Amino acid sequence: MSDTDVIIIGAGASGLMCAIEAGKRGRKVLVLDHANKAGKKILMSGGGRCNFTNYSIEPNNYISHNPHFCKSALSRYTQWDFLALIGRYQIPFHERDHGQLFCNDSAKDILELLLAECDKAGVVVQLNTHIDSVERLNDLFHLKTNNGNFTCQSLVVATGGLSIPKMGATPLGYKIAEQFGIKVLPTSAGLVPFTLQPEDKEKFSALSGIAVPCVVSNNRQSFSENVLFTHRGLSGPAILQISSYWRAGEEIVINLLPQVNLETELKSKRQQKVKNKLKTILEGYLPKRLVSSFLPEDLLDLSLQDLSDKQIQRVADQLHCWTIKPNGTEGYRTAEVTSGGVDCDAVSSKTMESKQVQGLYFVGEVLDVTGWLGGYNFQWAWSSAWCAGQYC
Repeated sequence: MSDTDVIIIGAGASGLMCAIEAGKRGRKVLVLDHANKAGKKILMSGGGRCNFTNYSIEPNNYISHNPHFCKSALSRYTQWDFLALIGRYQIPFHERDHGQLFCNDSAKDILELLLAECDKAGVVVQLNTHIDSVERLNDLFHLKTNNGNFTCQSLVVATGGLSIPKMGATPLGYKIAEQFGIKVLPTSAGLVPFTLQPEDKEKFSALSGIAVPCVVSNNRQSFSENVLFTHRGLSGPAILQISSYWRAGEEIVINLLPQVNLETELKSKRQQKVKNKLKTILEGYLPKRLVSSFLPEDLLDLSLQDLSDKQIQRVADQLHCWTIKPNGTEGYRTAEVTSGGVDCDAVSSKTMESKQVQGLYFVGEVLDVTGWLGGYNFQWAWSSAWCAGQYC
């Protein structure tokens, strides 16, 4: 039986960050993970470049049953704090759309920074370790694993969610919460592509690979980004974003031409005596294959001069207000995050400690806090873990 001050389950973004902060306070810290390598999701994120934070982090970029919960952590360890850490390691990075920040070279830079900081703080990271059981006896946590048994005063659950099971995602964190009587809210795949109903899939399968800037909306939210047609359905940033706000059976509305008022444009061209076919004009705005999938050939072959106001309105409605009911999502297999999780009402927003079990902490994605696409989930990992690291 080996005893230590703090055990952190999970060697991902939040687990390593928490370990660094606890280690800096002189705590003896052990990080356990069942994977053969630390930070696997860090390495694959952002196409291998790791979208590690965003210039603009606000609480309204997060979804939670308790929308106020994330405010404290995000204000106490900000994107600027993480950028200062990046600066100390001279990691080159660049900004993409909407304030998203990526490594210039490789996500390895972020992982190496975290492991170097762990090393400096005297943190021990032990991989290939499966947790068989967790118990609390005499104010200590007792962990049985395939690599020996451990005890600790503070136990931090940084196990992530259910997204991308091939990277080793498991429900362990939720099971630990439930074992100690802590409520876990229903989980679902977030930031995930949609699959289509069989008839829509057949109709739009020819568009696979086409991406267009769109505005995608439902009754609660709206995002302006690219939509990508795939052989399974719809993907791209706008779809991933709206998926976190979508409920099964709901329709979404897609404006395929947000940059023009098509009705005004077509009527104006008709008035200018433009004689082109409707098809030719629309192909100036949208890919050819897309135009012919959305409108009937006999209508597309008409000259603009032969179109009635009613037909023009029909064309505009079809392209500005494409209403579609997804069949579902691709699920955890391709989801970037897991929505839902450990109920934030059961956890202190200041310390990330369970309100009912002293010494038990939850950080990162295992909590019911889901960020938007664009570095928000990494920032939640850094912020929540930093907070727990000051107390665990």
